[in-house]
Amino acid sequence: MNPARPHAVAVPLETMIEVRDLSRSFNGFQAVRGVSFAVPSGSITAMIGPNGAGKTTMFNLLTGLLRPDRGMVIFKGRDVTQLPPHRRCRSGMGRSFQRTNIFSHLTVSQNIQAAIIAHRGKGWELWRPSSGMYAAETEDLLRSVGLLDRAREQARYLSHGDQKQLELGIALALDPDILLLDEPTAGMSITETQKSIALIERLARERNLTLLFTEHDMDVVFSIADRIIVLHHGSVLADGKPADVKQDPEVRRVYLGASH
Repeated sequence: MNPARPHAVAVPLETMIEVRDLSRSFNGFQAVRGVSFAVPSGSITAMIGPNGAGKTTMFNLLTGLLRPDRGMVIFKGRDVTQLPPHRRCRSGMGRSFQRTNIFSHLTVSQNIQAAIIAHRGKGWELWRPSSGMYAAETEDLLRSVGLLDRAREQARYLSHGDQKQLELGIALALDPDILLLDEPTAGMSITETQKSIALIERLARERNLTLLFTEHDMDVVFSIADRIIVLHHGSVLADGKPADVKQDPEVRRVYLGASH
């Protein structure tokens, strides 16, 4: 375990992240209203809902990019509501975005290496060349996300699907306990989607990660989620096992439709 990241407890946690009565508005528009839920440790939880339901706002509140008007975010038993994003990251919270965030001018390997160096707090060691730093860890992560054979290529030449795999590797380089993935298959072909979801599920299980993700592809959601939270107009419409959510009359009416 990376010694740079503090751990408040040494016993297994039943709940990785908990939200209590969280609300946020923008110029009078209530994007998130009184939301409460808990994400069990080691689970794969999907957050779904129509466009404008509040999913991305919720992710921004969880990761510290936004501060709530009311409510609390509890992470690993600790109130992190007022902590900035970098403090939450160092505590074990990783995230990807809808738009790919990579260093396009760096090689695939350098992207991973830079993330490890930054997370280990070595970015200011100006007297030490970075080229050989954490080479073994970088190689292991590239192998894990299936990009070892592309290590020396510039990231901008990767396909969209491979860039998302690289972004996943960058997130894993931060040694997270929970990964929050905002529409991880957006813009992918069917083949890329299947490959990506298989990779995400495998890594989550192998590394005992807690996973919370948003997604519009219901085939993806119902193929890997242990649990589903449905947001509608900024509120929780349903929260439960996939089979129960799938049969919920209100969920079918406002989002899934009769075909699901």
